[in-house]
Amino acid sequence: MTIFLTITAIVLIFLVIFQISKANEYISIIKGEEKARKQGNRINAYLMLGFMIVGLVGVWYCNKLLYKKTLLGFPAASDHGEKVDQMLWVTLWITGIVFIITQILLFWFSFKYREQEGKKVFYFPHSNKLEIIWTSVPAIVLAILIIIGLKNWYIITGDAPKNALEVEVTGKQFNWIFRYKGKDDVFGKKYFKVIDEASNPLGLVWKDNETYGLKDDEKAHDDIVVQQTMYVVKGQPVKMIIGSRDVIHDVGLPHFRLKMDAVPGIPTTMWFTPKYTTKEMKEITKNPDFVYEISCDQMCGNGHYSMKGIIEVVTQQEFDAWMAEKSPAYLAAFPEKKNDSQTTASDPASISQDKPIAQKQ
Repeated sequence: MTIFLTITAIVLIFLVIFQISKANEYISIIKGEEKARKQGNRINAYLMLGFMIVGLVGVWYCNKLLYKKTLLGFPAASDHGEKVDQMLWVTLWITGIVFIITQILLFWFSFKYREQEGKKVFYFPHSNKLEIIWTSVPAIVLAILIIIGLKNWYIITGDAPKNALEVEVTGKQFNWIFRYKGKDDVFGKKYFKVIDEASNPLGLVWKDNETYGLKDDEKAHDDIVVQQTMYVVKGQPVKMIIGSRDVIHDVGLPHFRLKMDAVPGIPTTMWFTPKYTTKEMKEITKNPDFVYEISCDQMCGNGHYSMKGIIEVVTQQEFDAWMAEKSPAYLAAFPEKKNDSQTTASDPASISQDKPIAQKQ
């Protein structure tokens, strides 16, 4: 019934518009075509002026109403994110000023140069000076913005500081897998053909495999693997080594203002330094349910919408406590290898849907 009423209303609106246009035609014939045209031009000119005023007021009001609902309403949560925000603000100011000036001129000219008695049209065919100005100025401004952007891009994707925490981030349909180095401070080898969804989702080389010519890599025995929740430390640089297990994904970190493609077989990297813990960001945003989200910003299949993870930014003490609870993924796959020296207080099944630890700040 609702659909029927909606369609009926739309049809009636079109009929009314059609009848009004036909009535205007008849009026034009009665008044005379030239007189009707001049009157129409005058009305349109005033409507243009009114539309400009209403439009500018609307832009201002929408900005005031919705600004706090955008990411720009809150500070960037990383050092590199601050640089991205600076670039965005510079771009917005430049394009915003140009937009307002051009729109005012556009509508004002439509009003001022409307058809009037005693006024002649001035034909202005060409001006080399104006062509050079409105071509070179935008080109120079855009070149400067691109140079600044490339400089920041090379910093974000360049070498991370030596004290950076390295985390391997692997995307798969449709979740995230995170790997941390063990006590040997080295990532062990992995091979995609030995992936086991239940016990070895990254394909770590834990034993000899003659079929693929693999030898047991002991450096992979202490690697810690978790899913969905990644822990990092406030104030410590984090280097993300990004890859994919199947199709192209994209690591999106909106609150840190960063993103990077996750490509099968081609590792990509980026690094940043978190500025606020999750607890501090809850206070800044005044949102008790706030979480740092890691989303997939690349269409990757039917379940793309659900591919979300969490980044918990904690203090060094909280991070150390969390790491102390984790045991290597190797021991979860081969519990018989566990001995007293490797025992931890937590369940050895470290490949799990990780849950945030309690904030103690």
